[in-house]
Amino acid sequence: MAIDLAALNNSHRLLFAIPLKPLLGHRFQPTGFPGLGASTFRTSKGDSLLVESAQSMANRLEMMAWDEAEQDVKQALRGLSHVRIERSDGSFLTDTILESHRLNSPYLLEESSKTFLSMLKEALGVMETGPVNRRKLAGVLLQFDVGCLLHGVFLAKKDLAGGRLRVARSLSAFIEADGVQIAASGGVKNDHVNPQGDTKVGFGNVPFARDEFTADRLTLYVNLDLAQIRGFGLEGTAQRLLILLALYKLRALLDAGLRLRTACDLTIATEHVVAINPVNFVLPKLAEIEPELKEAIAACSPPMEVTKASYGDEIVPKRDAQTEAETED
Repeated sequence: MAIDLAALNNSHRLLFAIPLKPLLGHRFQPTGFPGLGASTFRTSKGDSLLVESAQSMANRLEMMAWDEAEQDVKQALRGLSHVRIERSDGSFLTDTILESHRLNSPYLLEESSKTFLSMLKEALGVMETGPVNRRKLAGVLLQFDVGCLLHGVFLAKKDLAGGRLRVARSLSAFIEADGVQIAASGGVKNDHVNPQGDTKVGFGNVPFARDEFTADRLTLYVNLDLAQIRGFGLEGTAQRLLILLALYKLRALLDAGLRLRTACDLTIATEHVVAINPVNFVLPKLAEIEPELKEAIAACSPPMEVTKASYGDEIVPKRDAQTEAETED
């Protein structure tokens, strides 16, 4: 039976607030930020905590399409557009699915031959002045990397419409905890050979403090911007593809388990995953989504394609590059 998406037709957003709980025990370790540590904040209901940021969740959702062992898109999703970047000898280097900024990867746009950059410029046409043709941009992103339409992209090159080509995330998520309390603990790095050794160079016993947290509520919030997907101006088949792909990624992430860190292993605290808007929309099972998604991929191919690009430039560490420059000077 086909997945009925009609319930979403009159909604601008598909929203989930999915209750979570630690897989074992009560404690969990939130994400930390440089110079800040855990991100705590206060609401009218008490102390709260950012457990996982929108940036991190975007990366986790993106990886639901990738088979690490095969270094390729998962078998069920073959046919989705993406750019595979290879070395000069044909061996795998990276892929836009793995790159932090997808099509804005330096291994595509900073490559010395400018082959892919030229291909992208030709596909986009002239947009140097005047408003950006959003429909044209969406069509090009669908052709080269459909993930950009879900996870966003910013083509910052001046050669591409003066660096004005950007798409916000259509699919976003984050995890928050409410009613939090610190569970202070700690430990020690033991050196059984030389406990009194110089700790500055790695010897000796090193005690440390550690803050974990408990919470009254843990919630995964998910927002699929249906209005933006419709606003791309793509055909109905492409819109259905994007929605099904978003549902697939969310369900795959939940089924795989949310082991965010060693001390942060979370699981769903409810039997059915039901949206808060539109009310009563139930997230389908993976076995229901996969066949529908395969049909949607086939219906959008073409224009979707898997593009192979080559990166033949030497990969030089920053320190070595600076040394070479100093030597030349």
